[in-house]
Amino acid sequence: MFDIIKLVFDICLFKKGPQDLPYSAWLPRLLLVVYVCIRVLMLSIHFDWLNVLLQVFVDLLLVTGFVWIILYLARKLGRFYQVLSAVLGTDAMISFFALPGMASMETRQGGLLVFLVMLGLIGWHWAVIGHIIRNALEQSLSFSLGLAFLYLLGSYQVMALLFPEVAGVK
Repeated sequence: MFDIIKLVFDICLFKKGPQDLPYSAWLPRLLLVVYVCIRVLMLSIHFDWLNVLLQVFVDLLLVTGFVWIILYLARKLGRFYQVLSAVLGTDAMISFFALPGMASMETRQGGLLVFLVMLGLIGWHWAVIGHIIRNALEQSLSFSLGLAFLYLLGSYQVMALLFPEVAGVK
């Protein structure tokens, strides 16, 4: 397990790519459990359990659907397990680092420094997703960052549409 965590961390640091993860069906399932646990922790800071479970379910559909669609369109579906594992693992790791900031912001104790750190984590997440896409699709970094931006923006929009309380709209 430590080797997987180290590989995921190396992907977050742009040292490795999704192709460095082992090709297996159990790895995305394992990282899915970790991803769900961290997402539930993060969302339960602010939302009730039913809302949390629905948001996590929709989020999983968006992540899995995005990875499948880009790999299908690029005719590289053989990389699905590795790319999905990389996306789930890196997202879980960055979200884990964001937990203290989220809790600080929820209690209104964070201030400008916490806001800037959270903004930095969002930028890091975007860059990591772009890095994963670049390695998975063998495209340029600018193309991959653009695709990652569209994915993140689209997923935020879908979540805001389905769960208006996420966007702060009552």
